[in-house]
Amino acid sequence: MWEQSKYFDDFENAANYVNGRFDPKAAQALRASQQKQLEEQARAHREVRTIAQQHRPQPARARG
Repeated sequence: MWEQSKYFDDFENAANYVNGRFDPKAAQALRASQQKQLEEQARAHREVRTIAQQHRPQPARARG
C-alpha cells in the first residue's frame, strides 16, 4: 500500500492555492494581508462607535 506523505497533503489543501496556482508562500502572505485588513477595519469601527457615543444627545434632565 502506498503511503501518502505530508508533501502531497500540501497540494490537496485548497488554502495553498492563489488564483488557481499552487503557491503556499503567496497564499500565506495573502492570508496575513487579509487578517491585517480585518483588524484595521475592526479598529476603525470601534473608533467610529466611540466617537458616535460621545456625540449622542443626552436625555433631558427633570427640573423640579
